[in-house]
Amino acid sequence: MIDRLTLHNFKAFQHLELPLGPLTLLTGLNSSGKSSVLQSIALLRQSYEAGDLAAARLLPEARRVGLRHGVGNQGFLLNGELVALGTGVDVLHEDFTEDEPRIGFAVDEGPRRYGWIVEYEPEQNLLPLLDVDLPLTSEGSAAPTGPEAVTPSFLTAPFQYLHADRISPAEFYPRDHHAAIGRGFLGVRGEHTVNYLRHHADDTVPAGPLHHKRAASDLLRDQAAAWMGDLCPGVDIRAEAIEGTDAVRLSYGFQGTLGATRRRRPSHVGFGLTYVLPVVVACLTARPGSLVLLENPEAHLHPHGQTQMAALCAAAAAQGAQVIMETHSDHVINGVRLAVKDGRLSPGRAVFHYFRGDGTGVEVVSPRVDADGMLDQWPTGFFDELENTLDQLIG
Repeated sequence: MIDRLTLHNFKAFQHLELPLGPLTLLTGLNSSGKSSVLQSIALLRQSYEAGDLAAARLLPEARRVGLRHGVGNQGFLLNGELVALGTGVDVLHEDFTEDEPRIGFAVDEGPRRYGWIVEYEPEQNLLPLLDVDLPLTSEGSAAPTGPEAVTPSFLTAPFQYLHADRISPAEFYPRDHHAAIGRGFLGVRGEHTVNYLRHHADDTVPAGPLHHKRAASDLLRDQAAAWMGDLCPGVDIRAEAIEGTDAVRLSYGFQGTLGATRRRRPSHVGFGLTYVLPVVVACLTARPGSLVLLENPEAHLHPHGQTQMAALCAAAAAQGAQVIMETHSDHVINGVRLAVKDGRLSPGRAVFHYFRGDGTGVEVVSPRVDADGMLDQWPTGFFDELENTLDQLIG
């Protein structure tokens, strides 16, 4: 699990050290840097999977890790399957802190620290790794080097990253064997979710926090339907291959309604169900050690559904996965607080970060939640719009 992420001269951040937990919520105003945090993790993963990121080297006696050697054709791959960030000029922080611009990332996993430094090349989309020192800690020292090559676990763990722009209701969805079956990847838009669900419908969801008590069985299709039913009561889902094509079809049924035996196309049941399906499947299939990145999982859900979405993400974290999500919803925040109060997630496993910028930099405030679900501080701008509006209405 990633315990801490450090970003240096990357996009909105001159220097950021951000603690992470099993369930981390990134909140704040638009363009305050929340998405950049997710993108940085995805960028490392994308570069590694493309073969463009070398393993770091372990210093056994210090139990810390650093990348300190230049490698030909190795670096941060800015454009790929997970993220498309442009070129170097698009990702370098405007007020970089060295005589020569450098971008640095560091990741803490338990006692180990992994670090990468890349050179700034304004028109390139592969920023080369460097053998240089940069302040990857607040004390101003870079991680030391050592002889043993190691690979951080988050680069090889089961992984999902769902963008805010996800699949919408459609007649057909792609039937990509390599992505959905070979790699178990849902796609950044969730475009492979239907095919994944078709192929893995009879897989079992193990006992534990993710297991829905009202599901018809332990099978993934019934567990997914039960969690979706918390968002839309009575719904069931079916994913089927279309013979002779490279496409699959998604349909919904509704129990206890007139014409319940008739299947309905996604376009006939509203936008929200299809939009949230990839999030449900990503959480349900997360196993201990998995890493799930979510952008606005509450999008297109009514308030009750947003609270239930928080319960699902908390269950995935309680099951052993690491979930890092960006959210603009106070219902999601409160849903996580309820999960802590109800004992479904211990207080120390839920981490909140509120990002706010003033045009010159970004400040991160991190309220802590206690066993009763109460926060130890409520920063100005942190989901206080309802209170502010009510004050105006009754004033």
